[in-house]
Amino acid sequence: MEYAIAVFDVGKTNKKLLIYDNQLKLIDTVSQRFPAVQQNGVSAEPVVEIERWLLQNLKQFAAQYPIRVISVSTHGAAFVCVDPDGNPTVPALDYTHDPGDDFHDTFFQAFGSRIELQQQTATAELKPLINPGKAIYYLQQKFPDDFARTASVLFFPEFFGFRLTGQKAADFTYPGCHTFLWDFAKDSWSAVADGLGIRDLVPQRVGSPWEVLGTLRPEVLTQTGLDPSTIVTLGIHDSNASLLPYLLKMEEDFVLNSTGTWCVAMHPMEQVFFSDDELGKTVFYNRSAFGTPVKTSILMGGQEFEVYTKLLLEMNNADSYPEFNNALYQRVIRDKSLFIFPSVVRGTGQFPDSEPRVFEGGRFYALEDIGSGRAVPQFFNDLPVALAVLNLSLVIQTGVALERIGHSEGTAIYIEGGFRNNLDYNTILAAYRPQSPVYLSDLKEATSFGAAMVGRTAWEGIDVRDLTDTFEIHTQRIRPAALEGLEEYAQQFMKLL
Repeated sequence: MEYAIAVFDVGKTNKKLLIYDNQLKLIDTVSQRFPAVQQNGVSAEPVVEIERWLLQNLKQFAAQYPIRVISVSTHGAAFVCVDPDGNPTVPALDYTHDPGDDFHDTFFQAFGSRIELQQQTATAELKPLINPGKAIYYLQQKFPDDFARTASVLFFPEFFGFRLTGQKAADFTYPGCHTFLWDFAKDSWSAVADGLGIRDLVPQRVGSPWEVLGTLRPEVLTQTGLDPSTIVTLGIHDSNASLLPYLLKMEEDFVLNSTGTWCVAMHPMEQVFFSDDELGKTVFYNRSAFGTPVKTSILMGGQEFEVYTKLLLEMNNADSYPEFNNALYQRVIRDKSLFIFPSVVRGTGQFPDSEPRVFEGGRFYALEDIGSGRAVPQFFNDLPVALAVLNLSLVIQTGVALERIGHSEGTAIYIEGGFRNNLDYNTILAAYRPQSPVYLSDLKEATSFGAAMVGRTAWEGIDVRDLTDTFEIHTQRIRPAALEGLEEYAQQFMKLL
């Protein structure tokens, strides 16, 4: 092995450190969950503990592998405000912290309407505090004195990069992902960044993910034992890391449905454009690793699935999921009387105003009441039926997400991530979009693989396109379930919603 690449993959739930060899083969990995903590009355990410864990594991891996490059990829809703020494001045907000509707309205009163900002910054409002620009405003209001000590506002990839190297920069995929802080037309920081007074606090250098941020600080070298020649890249937003291999391999128009806690549907485009119907909806643009626009819509599908399945398995004293039953699905679809509505995290997804609830026998049941046992729909005691209704809900939400990013008949859909293992979801989605081929991708750890590509590109000083022929994405086409009446079931879902 000539050299190894360490990828620090920071998801909302799991933090992973993965080691790839110079041929982009995954050879080792370690992961840890870091729940949010309460800090000064707000929910925050424990960034000090995360950094300590990173350094400890870099030390262990440095003793085993010839690491020469570190590539950082993180989810798109986190940043850290730091003083001149790089220490946090205010809590690193957990984006699920919700300051309430009055705050959200105040933000738009101060900086422009939701539609104006969607047009200017290609950003849709994502609650609770998933838009970093809005979260910065909240911290300014909540901790004015502490925020005043801030010397730099660093997005998550750049924060960890700064802690490793002492250098400050941003890769353009991160400010270009639902932050309100980037003006796509001007290709620079937005009027919101100016209104917040942070133009001098955000990195002045904004570049490509595979640019070199710097080498390691002496203290980091001492703590980890890494080679002094080790470089750190600028970083990359995780969804764009997942998309990168597909941008290299797919020649035809496609949509990538990257599934996990968040299901992120991404459609590469040539320009930023919103139809009148899309304005005000949860659709926005990411900026790809190549700087090109990616029309994007999101929903917390994995979170929704986890919340309901945990509840249902406990209620039914079960520890596994039933096999796909076409006849059962057909009965649920034909009857059009059982529904599960989003969203378990209010204000998110394609229906941000929807309350999480269940419909049975002409009655709505609030998720909160079901969870506490105060009022439980009868069909929740039938695990196969309840899971069928849940998967149908997720498919309908996915259908809306796909429509909002311009998916059209014939355009291939690739599914990667956690839902690859959900046969019910995949076969129903294929039936719901019958004119488009739906494929499962075998690209495991797509985010870290994309980030490893970034690392190899930086270390070898090559064009990332040179890596196109070095890997394959094997796909399996999904055979649609034989179901009738899906469209009518979806129409009733929308009517009741």
